[in-house]
Amino acid sequence: MANQALNQMGELLVSQQDRILSDWLRDQAALSSRRGLLSQAQNRQESEEFFTVLRSTLQRAHSDEFDSPDWNEVRQLVATLSAARARQGFTPSETATFVFSLKQAVFGALRQTLAGDAPALAERTWAFSTLLDRIGLYTIEVFQQSREEVIARQQQELLELSTPVVQLWENVIALPLIGTLDSARTQVVMENLLQKIVETGSSIAIIDITGVPTVDTLVAQHLLKTVAAARLMGADCIISGIRPQIAQTIVHLGVDLSEVTTKATLADAFIVALKRSGSALEPTRKVA
Repeated sequence: MANQALNQMGELLVSQQDRILSDWLRDQAALSSRRGLLSQAQNRQESEEFFTVLRSTLQRAHSDEFDSPDWNEVRQLVATLSAARARQGFTPSETATFVFSLKQAVFGALRQTLAGDAPALAERTWAFSTLLDRIGLYTIEVFQQSREEVIARQQQELLELSTPVVQLWENVIALPLIGTLDSARTQVVMENLLQKIVETGSSIAIIDITGVPTVDTLVAQHLLKTVAAARLMGADCIISGIRPQIAQTIVHLGVDLSEVTTKATLADAFIVALKRSGSALEPTRKVA
């Protein structure tokens, strides 16, 4: 019965298309509080596209289950619109309202068409309302997934931006670290460092941890893994930025850094790197 009621709703959307679309766009304009995110022309285009796909699906669907193959086209369109609105800055509720606001326009046309048939009016109202509720919830699911993908991508970009590898001298590169060093960031650090070693052919890499707030056993292990990976690529590592409190913490934790050259400052590490590479800096002479 529910499926038959939805098929009949498809016929209603065909016969009352102009009226329903006009009322729907009016209701959307009344509900929208941030019109600047989407132009009126674009919103009309998206509304007409959704209405057309929904109408045709209602007419031919053999199942009222929204997750059935009959509703693939509607799900794909809703997913596309929801993901786009997530990128444009809409909230989940605003995105779902795009679907929910269709109810009033359709119910108005339905009441006029079935004014004398209360059972049919109730049946079709319930079937269509339930369908739009499912579609609206689906927009929220897709919206949340899209936002999570955007956040994950931004986090990855921030990780890459926060681990720049710079060439200080011929055969000498430096990797200044700022912030917490966790497993995900260690992977990015290692990849960036090894890539720079390949690009520059450097034999010495300075890893500066002055901007790392704390060093625990996990951070130390991450540093050792990075050093080991660089050695496999033919580059020796020097760890700089070993502050007194970090030195005490490393000793307390029993972490063995005896095989790694460590220095208190980046400047000290740079001097060691120059000596190892056979280079030297000479003081500037004053001209009389």
